[in-house]
Amino acid sequence: MVFQSPSAALRHRYERRSRRLELAREIRESLVSLAGLLGRPVRHGGGEVIGKVWDLIVRWDTDEPYPPLSGVVVKVGARRAYVPASSVAEVRQRGVILATARLSLRDFVAREGETALASGVLDHQLVDIDGARVVRAADLYVATVGAEVRLVGVDVGFGSLLRRLGPARWRTRPTPEAVIDWASVHSFGPDESEGGARLARHRGELNTLRPAELADLLEDLGRRERHELLDLVEPDTAADALEEMDAKELRQLLAETDITKAARLVARMEPDEAADALRDLSEEDRSALLAALPAKDAAALRSVLEFPADSAGGAMTTVLVLAHPEDTVAEVRRRLIGQAEHVVDLDAIIVVDADGRLVDDITLVELLLSEPDTPLAQLIGPPWPVTVTTEADVREVADRMIDARRLSVVVLDEADRPLGRILADDVLDAVISGHRRWQFPRTR
Repeated sequence: MVFQSPSAALRHRYERRSRRLELAREIRESLVSLAGLLGRPVRHGGGEVIGKVWDLIVRWDTDEPYPPLSGVVVKVGARRAYVPASSVAEVRQRGVILATARLSLRDFVAREGETALASGVLDHQLVDIDGARVVRAADLYVATVGAEVRLVGVDVGFGSLLRRLGPARWRTRPTPEAVIDWASVHSFGPDESEGGARLARHRGELNTLRPAELADLLEDLGRRERHELLDLVEPDTAADALEEMDAKELRQLLAETDITKAARLVARMEPDEAADALRDLSEEDRSALLAALPAKDAAALRSVLEFPADSAGGAMTTVLVLAHPEDTVAEVRRRLIGQAEHVVDLDAIIVVDADGRLVDDITLVELLLSEPDTPLAQLIGPPWPVTVTTEADVREVADRMIDARRLSVVVLDEADRPLGRILADDVLDAVISGHRRWQFPRTR
């Protein structure tokens, strides 16, 4: 996907919201409250009442911002009959008028690609994408747009909920005070057992949300909805969001997720963040998840999990790019291309000798400013890298990093071979509790 900066994403959302508000003003006077419409009479062309409105059915599998009405479910005695939208002349607050007096009423059967608004959306969780929040539909509004009746808004106000619970005469009085334009809403629809289709139109827009915003949504959604949301966003975006989640919520999400899917998510996370997530799982769940991971990923996680969380070994990332003094800058740059997905954990290249022992830590800025044919041996020199052992306390690591004014430190084993790296954001995560994870954004 094309990388979009946070400011550009916010501006895009603001401009989109402004355009939608203009449309909302145009149709405001023609809004029809679904809650107020339910139970109102359905009349045929001659004016005779044939039943009462039971539900409205809309098309759910289109890319249109406002789902069109496909039919009305009418309660006729003990039956629930279906009237197609082509036979509906008018939908207004006091009831539905049909286009003809001659009508063949069919028993209602849910069809693929359609959703019943009263049973499948009203009172259900939704995502307000522009507001980056989870809301619950207290009421839904339809309106005639052009020649079609369409779902145009959702009311999340407490007043609408009170109106529905009050006397019947209140329900026909729409109170659109906290209405969200439907074009900025993602609805999960009914589950598969009800035959409903899911609306995935907002896939691209969901990927413009910040990882912290997606994490908040995942924490607020129910089990089924949070997993559907994860399926809609890009894998790297999903991984970023999981790294931002509250530890308890993340533990629950991983525990309730199919083991294969959970392994795919964990494999996309940065090793140190994934290790933190696995530490919170039960021994049984952790072992099962490690067994489901590719061998390389599982080995990297085990190498971090063997250390306490508050130690340098427990806070390090194992994503390293190693080079030798005789390698050229051009060769190392090509090697870096293969590590693009781990760019947030790379701020320098570790130079090692023939025995794998640390020689120097050359920053990416130095590589960028050097000529392509320059051997790394010519770049080796002070300031020398800051190093710690795996047993070092993270607060000691923080002190060393501050004293040296470095953005990262290298973690060494007893033979001075590099095992991992600790970046500034990893130190902040470890020493500042109760705060949202501080994270450099991924670039794509």
